[in-house]
Amino acid sequence: MRSVAARVARTSVGVGLGGFTGLLALGFLVVAGIVLAVTAGRGRPRIERAAIRLTALDRRRVHRFLGPGVAGEVCGARAVAYQGARAAIGSFGGLLWGLLLWGAATVVALIVGWVVGWPVDDIEATPFTVVYLAGLAAVLAFLNVEGILAVGRIDRWTADRLLGPGPGAAYERRIAELSTARSEVVAAVDAERRRIERDLHDGVQQRLVAVGMLLGRARRLPSADAKLAALLRQAHDEAADALVELREVSWRVFPAALDAGGLPAALETVADRSPVPVVLDVELDDRPAPPVETVAYFVVSEAVTNAVKHASASRVEVRVRGSADELAVTIRDDGLGGAAPGGAGLTGLDRRVTALDGRFRVDSPAGGPTTIEAVLPCG
Repeated sequence: MRSVAARVARTSVGVGLGGFTGLLALGFLVVAGIVLAVTAGRGRPRIERAAIRLTALDRRRVHRFLGPGVAGEVCGARAVAYQGARAAIGSFGGLLWGLLLWGAATVVALIVGWVVGWPVDDIEATPFTVVYLAGLAAVLAFLNVEGILAVGRIDRWTADRLLGPGPGAAYERRIAELSTARSEVVAAVDAERRRIERDLHDGVQQRLVAVGMLLGRARRLPSADAKLAALLRQAHDEAADALVELREVSWRVFPAALDAGGLPAALETVADRSPVPVVLDVELDDRPAPPVETVAYFVVSEAVTNAVKHASASRVEVRVRGSADELAVTIRDDGLGGAAPGGAGLTGLDRRVTALDGRFRVDSPAGGPTTIEAVLPCG
């Protein structure tokens, strides 16, 4: 209840002050019209500067009493338009405040007249008259206050429309915010991948190495039980296989070589691990930013994996060209082709590239060859 009363009081004060700024706006419009007529339009720059100063003054009023104001510079033409709107809205708000004060003064005059015995307009303080006038005054005061609050909402809406960014600027700002948020999500995912890789390498992998060493030592101990020896040998082999698989998983999560040696070193590891020949052609003017490196690596890694698993390729060519502006990655294989751009793997790569405002293209006709291109901005 207190918050509602405080909001009503704050808005009412803001509208009341808006009545004064409305008078200033009205005076400004009259003077501006005279100046334009006398100077044949040459005084327009001065008029716009004056409008900007008056708008800055009124913007503080809106921010203080009607809600958080919009930020940013206002051009002269919009400031003049705002002063035109302020002249009308402020005058109406001032009129409502005048009616409220006149009504309050009338009620006070009636009460004082009844108390001192000098009735105003010979209105006697009969029970019926008191009840009737009290109810009428309450209704009129309620309508008056509602009108003032409505003017406050219109006042705020006008400030948002004329002083805030236009629809185009608002859309551009929203797009920029979404692009930034998307890039931050990608960076957070990559950071989490790095953390998981470190945990696997420093934690689980080391424990498996220790288990394998213990089992190896146990196998070398003399034992009369052939079954026990066989179980130890099997456990040791399983631990070795689990270690190999864990290293593969750790590498797929995030390659440690990417942080240590950069993109060329990571791509060389992809080529070494591939069961088919992978020809690398990498030329970089400078080392790309970590997010760009990471996306480029996963594009190449996923493309090589797809070429081997699904396209039955016998050769894969990887070409990487990096400049200060962009990093271009092209992967071409001699496989069967027919890769669906809407597949889960390629869709994930497309989203990764798009998250950095890059371009992604897949050309895979039936019978091959398949060409995957990704262009990532570096600026």
